[in-house]
Amino acid sequence: MKKMQPVVLSFLAFFLSCKEADTNIEINSPTKTTYTSETFDLSKDQRYDKVLGALVGSAIGDAMGASTEMWHRNDIQLKYQYITGLTPAVREQSPEGTWEHNLLPGATTDDTRWKYAMVKYFSAHGDAMNPELFAKFISSYYGELAAGLSDSRIRTNPDLLDDQNEKIDWIKEWARVTLAYQESAEAYQRAQNRFYGGEMSCAGQLYTPMFGLVAPNPEEAYTMAYDHTLFDLGYAKDISALVAAMTQMAMRTQNMDSIINTATFIDPYGYQDSRLVGRISHATADASVKNVLRIKNLVLIDSLVAKDTLVFRRPEEFPGTQKEWVRQEMVYQLLEKDKKGIAFHAGEIWQILITGLQFGEGDFDKTMQFIVNYGRDNDTVAAVAGMILGAKEGYSNLPKALREEVVLVSREQIGIDLQALAKELVGP
Repeated sequence: MKKMQPVVLSFLAFFLSCKEADTNIEINSPTKTTYTSETFDLSKDQRYDKVLGALVGSAIGDAMGASTEMWHRNDIQLKYQYITGLTPAVREQSPEGTWEHNLLPGATTDDTRWKYAMVKYFSAHGDAMNPELFAKFISSYYGELAAGLSDSRIRTNPDLLDDQNEKIDWIKEWARVTLAYQESAEAYQRAQNRFYGGEMSCAGQLYTPMFGLVAPNPEEAYTMAYDHTLFDLGYAKDISALVAAMTQMAMRTQNMDSIINTATFIDPYGYQDSRLVGRISHATADASVKNVLRIKNLVLIDSLVAKDTLVFRRPEEFPGTQKEWVRQEMVYQLLEKDKKGIAFHAGEIWQILITGLQFGEGDFDKTMQFIVNYGRDNDTVAAVAGMILGAKEGYSNLPKALREEVVLVSREQIGIDLQALAKELVGP
C-alpha cells in the first residue's frame, strides 16, 4: 500500500477543520443536580420526634427479630405461627446477640448497641468526624475493655471475666481492622479482607443509617457514611452508604417512592458507570420493587387461595386475607431463590430491605412483620427498615404498645436509654 502524499494529508486535515468550524454545534452533557432541595427545616420538637422515632423504630425491628434471628420462616411458623409483635428473646447469650440468656420481649442485640455507640461517636467528634477518628474511637473502646481484664475483682469473680470477655469478643473483629487502619495501608488491607472471615458481611449497615440523622441532605449522608465504611468490601460500601441516604430522605418526606428511589439517584462515586456489571445495588433494588409490584398485580386462581391449600396455607396469626398471604409467600419464595451463603451477606440484607419496604408500602407494622417472619438475619434487616420508617413517621406515630415497651425494656433491662440518646443527638 502506497503512503499518502503530504499534500493529500494536509488537504484532509484542512477539510476536517473547516467541517468542524462550519457546524458550530456544541451539545453539552447533562448537569447532575442534587436529588432534593437543600431546604430542610424542622423545629427542634419535630427533629427530636423523628430522631427518637428512628432510634426506637430500629430497636423495635431489632427486638422483633431477636428471638428468631437466622431462623428459616418455616421454623418461625412452627413456633409462633406469625409474629405480629414482641416475643421473648429465648436464646443463648452471644457476643453479637443478647448479652444474657433468655430476656424479656423488647430485648435487643448488637444492632441497637451500635446505635448507642454512634451517638457517643457523634457527641465526641461532631463536625470533625472522619475515618481516622472513627477508627481511633473503636480501637480506644476495645483498649478500655482489654484493660478491664486487670480489674482485681475478676480474680475472685469468674462471672465478671465472662462478661468482659463477651464484650471483647464482640468488638475485637472491628478493633482488629481499625488498629490496622491506623498502622498502615498494607496492614489495613489484610485485616479488612479477613473481617468476619472475609465475607461480604452487612457490617456498615449496623451503624451507617445513623449518619442520615445528622447529615443535612441525602448526598452528604451517603458520602459521610461511605467514608466510615471501614469494614465493608466492594458494593457493600455502596449499600451501607445508601441506607444512610435513605434514612436522611425519610427525615424529610413521607413518600416511600422517593425514599426507595434514593438507590437510583444518589450515586456520588459513580457505581452506575462501572464496566460490565454496573451498579449492583441499583439492579437489586429495581428487581425487588418490580417483583413486588408484579406479584401484587397477579390474578390468583382458586386453587391457590383455597383455605386448605398445602403450598399456601395461611398461618393462624396472620392478620390479612388468604390472598394477601399467597402474595406474601410468593415474594418470600423469590427472596429464597436469591439467598446467599450466609444470612448476613450485605447483598441479601439489601434485597430483603428493599423488598420489605416496597411490600409494606410505608406501613410500619406490615413492613416489620413481613421482614421478621421471613427469617434469615431478620433482626438486622428489621432494624435498618425500622430506622428508615421511624425517621419517616416520628416516634409519636409509631405503634404505641410497641414503642413504649421497647423504650422501657431498653432502659430498664438492656441499659440503653433511647430517649436520652435522642436528646443527646438533637442537642440542647
